[in-house]
Amino acid sequence: MSEEPGAAGPEPPPTPELSPSVRAQLLATEHWSLLASRSTTQGEVLTRISMFLTFTSASLLSVALVGNATQFSDAFRAFALTILCIDVMVGFLTQVRVLNVGMEDLMYVIAMNRLRAAYVELDPGMARYLMAAYHDDLAGSDQTYYFLGPRSSLSQLAGSSMIFMITANSALMALWSGSALLAMGLPIPVFVSIAVFVALAFFTGSMLVGKRAYDQAYKNNPPISPTPRKA
Repeated sequence: MSEEPGAAGPEPPPTPELSPSVRAQLLATEHWSLLASRSTTQGEVLTRISMFLTFTSASLLSVALVGNATQFSDAFRAFALTILCIDVMVGFLTQVRVLNVGMEDLMYVIAMNRLRAAYVELDPGMARYLMAAYHDDLAGSDQTYYFLGPRSSLSQLAGSSMIFMITANSALMALWSGSALLAMGLPIPVFVSIAVFVALAFFTGSMLVGKRAYDQAYKNNPPISPTPRKA
């Protein structure tokens, strides 16, 4: 017999509840996947930084050799400015990748903290044995990055690869702009002051870009297992 129009169809069968052991296996698989991705990303960015340092060292050495060979003529100035410009571009591209990897590393840390929260949900008794955090907020991320005790954000930031690249690129920007102004015949105090200003402006701008990306990460991804507030 056909169903009457408007009659409700049969309800779909309920989704079976997974056993805790199956859930633990799925969580562990995802955890290992995140660890592997994080390790690969870190290795890749360290290689990029090494390539940048090698390229910059070789290019500056070539500038010195060409300078001796040409007796620092006008042709040498054009050559040096071209090489420095290339160094600045390569450094900037490397810095972009380092910033992206820093955000990707934060992404992996937040994701693994969230998985640990699921472990604790399966077995609350294991929470006391976890040194890395199981809260996916800012406090939890800070604990996972260094879980032997509180460490200042300044120490974490100053020792990061991002600050290293920003500092190196700021120096390159100062060297390139100062060399260009010197070639134009400006007095030494003038081009030195402008070069220092360019370096500080680049450093400050890069820091603001990095902070904005860091703040947006937490703004766009509200935690589902925040750190409990202390009474």
